[in-house]
Amino acid sequence: MEAEDTRSIKPYLQLMRPANIITAIADILAGISVSFYSPFATVVGSVLHDFWRSFRMTFALLDVFALVIATIGLYGGGVVLNDYFDADLDKVERPERPIPSGKVPKENALFLGGGLLLIGVIFAFKVSWLSGVIALAIALLAVFYDYKGKHIVWFAPLNMGLCRGGNLLLGASILSNNVYSYWWLAFIPVVYISAITLISRGEVHGGNKNTLLKGLGMYLVVIGALGGLLYFSRHPYTVIPFFFLFAYFIFPPLMKAIDQPKPANIRQAVKSGVISLILLNATLTVIFSNIWFALLVLALLPISRGLAKKFAVT
Repeated sequence: MEAEDTRSIKPYLQLMRPANIITAIADILAGISVSFYSPFATVVGSVLHDFWRSFRMTFALLDVFALVIATIGLYGGGVVLNDYFDADLDKVERPERPIPSGKVPKENALFLGGGLLLIGVIFAFKVSWLSGVIALAIALLAVFYDYKGKHIVWFAPLNMGLCRGGNLLLGASILSNNVYSYWWLAFIPVVYISAITLISRGEVHGGNKNTLLKGLGMYLVVIGALGGLLYFSRHPYTVIPFFFLFAYFIFPPLMKAIDQPKPANIRQAVKSGVISLILLNATLTVIFSNIWFALLVLALLPISRGLAKKFAVT
């Protein structure tokens, strides 16, 4: 029976967290929407601007594809290596996971994780040298987090946040010059993922209310930042539904966890927070692009939620 399990692809997919990978693709699409944003749209006219953006994106489809493959490799490789380095701890705390259960040999996980990271970096370099450098930085940050960073209490949330902020910039690097113009937007996913990392500390043994409240405060910072970005929107009223949908998905599970900081509640808050990255990215997209591109990003939400029912998110 064990030999059959080691030949099955499902445990390897479990290691890669497919539902989470969909959220990483949303990062790339949001970054692309930021990169194609033009502050001169109100001058040249919305119709002309949208036509020009569509024209440019048509010739960038191969780069879009390469960046999507890159983020799949980077995120998938990062989470696989996370389980590789946690194998001994998971034998005690989460023995059902693929490596401690014996469904995935440890050496196979190392090969898979390293191979995915390499694929991610190679595909990013196919877009531009800047994309490749960003991808390499993400890969190094991911490996450092998996091996050492998560054990440094003050640095772990920032380490994870930097990976996600880098992923947004990876999408924006489709037009290299705009990375230099909008690099500061990466602080939004940095703060958001730092909050989720803080919240997740109570997944196994239960949480600390003070830590959860810090996570809540960071969520509020993200909400405030999104509100401030309305300055960039040509149609602010289209942002409102995305804004409130994002808030609706992240706050109730966290408030429940704060009220009752049990492992199950915290896991649910973390799961909602991770999947809601798609909503965060859809909100960024509708601010910098248009509602149709934002709806394309939003369409990833049911896919991620569906995968989350079959594969673990945390």
